Amino acid sequence: QVQLVESGGGTVQAGGSLRLSCAVSGSIVSVRTMGWYRQAPGKERELVATITTGGGLQYGEFVKGRFIISRDIVKNTVYLQMNSLKPEDTAVYYCWRSVTTWGQGTQVTVSE
Repeated sequence: QVQLVESGGGTVQAGGSLRLSCAVSGSIVSVRTMGWYRQAPGKERELVATITTGGGLQYGEFVKGRFIISRDIVKNTVYLQMNSLKPEDTAVYYCWRSVTTWGQGTQVTVSE
């Protein structure tokens, strides 16, 4: 009923930047907390960042200070600005909408 579609992933060199977008569509009745998670092969999915309906922010310790999450409620879109990327940031990044809606994921690869 509600769909999340990520875009903006790709391959960049270490130190580069990417901007991920997550477009929300479908039968949207309410504004909810949203965020980004990531998962690398052989590792558990981990929190990257979340943003509440009022703009409250929460970041994972590995990305705090380098990534910025934001949202445009009118456009039903959430963004993740990723700066100073490191090879260990390589993962599939998933958009999430409270409580149990997930996007298909977008691959981010950071080369040495």
